[in-house]
Parts: sequence; C-alpha cells; structure tokens
Amino acid sequence: MELPNATGMPSPLEGVKVLDCSQILAGPYCSMLLADMGANVVKIEKPGGGDDTRRMGPPFLEGESAAFLAMNRNKRSVVLNFKNADGVAAMRRMLVDADVIIENYRAGVMGRLGLDYEAVKELNPGIIYCSISGFGRTGPYAERAGFDLIAQGMSGVMSFTGIPGSPPVKVGVPMADLNAGLYSAYGILSAYIHRMKSGEGQFLEVSIMEAALAYTVWESASYFATGQVPPPLGSAHRLSAPYQALRTSDGHITIGAPNQSNWERMCKSISREDLLEDERYMDNAGRLLNRESLERDLEDTFGTRTTAEWCEVLDGAGVPAGPIYNMEQVWDDEQVQARDMDVSLEHPKVGEIRNIGLAAKLYGSPGKIHSPAPLLGQHTREVLEESGFGEGEIEELIASGAAEAV
Repeated sequence: MELPNATGMPSPLEGVKVLDCSQILAGPYCSMLLADMGANVVKIEKPGGGDDTRRMGPPFLEGESAAFLAMNRNKRSVVLNFKNADGVAAMRRMLVDADVIIENYRAGVMGRLGLDYEAVKELNPGIIYCSISGFGRTGPYAERAGFDLIAQGMSGVMSFTGIPGSPPVKVGVPMADLNAGLYSAYGILSAYIHRMKSGEGQFLEVSIMEAALAYTVWESASYFATGQVPPPLGSAHRLSAPYQALRTSDGHITIGAPNQSNWERMCKSISREDLLEDERYMDNAGRLLNRESLERDLEDTFGTRTTAEWCEVLDGAGVPAGPIYNMEQVWDDEQVQARDMDVSLEHPKVGEIRNIGLAAKLYGSPGKIHSPAPLLGQHTREVLEESGFGEGEIEELIASGAAEAV
C-alpha cells in the first residue's frame, strides 16, 4: 500500500472555521492538528508581538522563532487588540459564522471581554467553545496559572520519571501541554460530531494537569491495586521485563521482550538458553521481581557486541529492538524518510524550513501541510474582508489600533 497523496483530494475538515485565541503550546498544537486536516484556522494574536512563542528561542531565523514556525503552519494570522472595544467587536463579528473557538486565557478574562461561552453562544448557538487552562475552570485551583512543568510535577509524572535515587526529572518533551492539545482536538471533534447529529454546540474544557494525569495509566492502576507509590525505574517497564534499554559495547539498545514467547526467542537468539532454565526468570513475575539481576545477566551478553549488530540479530529472530537515536539520527533514518515525516515548506522570510509530517495518515481524505507559519498580522485584511468588513472599516480598525496588519 502506498502512502496517500493529498493532491486534489478533499481534506476531512475542509470548511470548518476555527478561531484560535490561544498561544504558546497546548492551544496552538490543537489548532495545528485541526489545520493539518483542512480546517480554516485563523490565529488571533495580540498587538505588540503576537503569540509569545514568536520570541522563544534559540534559534531565531531571520527574526522568526523556530518554535513558532514548528507549531503554527497551515494557519492565518490576524492581530486584534482586545483592550480596544472595536477589536473585541471585530472578534464578535468574526465569531458569528465560526464553528470553533479555542482560548487559554486566565480564568475570568474572556468573561470580562464579553467573549465567554455564554456571550458567544448568544451570537452563535452552534459554536464549539474549547477552553484550555492549567487546572480547569472549576475547583479550588481554578484561578491558578499552570504550565507543563507544574502539571508534570502535580500529576505524579515527575515522581516516577528518571533513575532511582535521582532528583526529580521531567519528561524530555512537554507532554502535559502536548497531551492537552491532543485532548482538545479530540474533544472538539467529538463535539463537532455531536453537533452534526443534534445541531447543538457546546462548551468543553481541557486542563493541562488532567491531560498529564490521564497518561499515568500503569502507575495509577498499580497504586489503585496495591496502595504502593510507584518509584522511578529508568527505562524499565513497570509491569513487564525485560522491556528497557540495555548497555551494548558502543551504547545502548532498547529491548521489548515482555511476553513469554518474545523472552524465549530473545534468549535463544543471543545464545543465552541458560536463562530459560533459571528459576528466577521462569515467568514475567519472576523477571520483574529479579529485574536487577536480570539486567546484569543480559548486559554481560549485550556488552560484547555493538548496538547495530544486536539489532540485526534480534530483528532476524522477530524480537522487537532498536537503537536510541539523537535528533540527527532520527531524521536520517530511512523509515522516517519513507513515511513522509520530513516535510519542507517555503517561508517568505526564512526560506526553506522543515516540519514534522502528519502522524495520522488518512487514505481517503488525507490531511496536508501546505503553508508555513504566518507572519504576524499577515492575513488581518484578508480575514476581516471574509467576515464582511469593508475596506474602509478595515483601515479604520487598523488606524485606531484595534487591529494590526502587515
């Protein structure tokens, strides 16, 4: 089967209008996922610099932040000043025919602007209103600010990440923010399907902390069942062994032999049939109980050859295994290249930029990456015109400071 070619094919979210008032990561990641699948995403930015991610680095490329470029492809930028009544009025006018609005302001801000769900619903009863916050809009922490790092700590994730005895370690990627973006997209699409069936819009919210907590599947299950607090295990799995990184002669290899058949194939492929007769390792329960001695026994063998050599041996035996890549090695990998995960776009200031490709590949109505992240206010005039503003009105908004355009 060949990978889908999006040329000339309809995108699944074509015609869905999304107004994204969020910034930094969780909200923009959500709207990027929707834009990749064809949604018409308009990024609403503040005057004086726009999304804070535009100033995050390093590196800066011709004044453009690499972080911003990575998260805002396939979108258009409109600058509106919500401290100006005309800017708020313009936003309300744009909301009349929108399908979705995304926001991540502090609690109460949208209400003071007259842009909260109840106000917007009066303009557009079918609106799907997605609110992203640190801890949710209810409960004792509703007023608190929240960031990925805080969520990783308070969700328990940092308590079991890292090596036993090490200081607290966060996950290397902003998993709480990214998961919040994913859950927001999931919630928006679920609400959109509901609207297709019932005609009803609705309010939905996603908390960054809950987005992290929701991913503690094994750890929460273990705690619920035993009452014991799960500790950090390095690269090892909490429920299966061996399922971890092991030292080789030139680095490390990841091994996935969690079930009995994989365990037996692995031992035979590395000529360690003796381990199959060891009473400590007869089943998964025993291997978990004796994980430390098992790791030493396996590394005695894996340390005799290189990662590449062992990968070839294990792959030939049908045992899941792989190297640990740095980012350069990831993007040089033939599988990554073969799967269209490295996508180039032409940016008006930076020139050619590389993007991460689509992880969800639809074969009947594929998504596509078609345009780079916008310049600040690049589409203000264009989008306002689409919302029914005349040329004179647009220029008045710009002249008064209610809007900005390039």
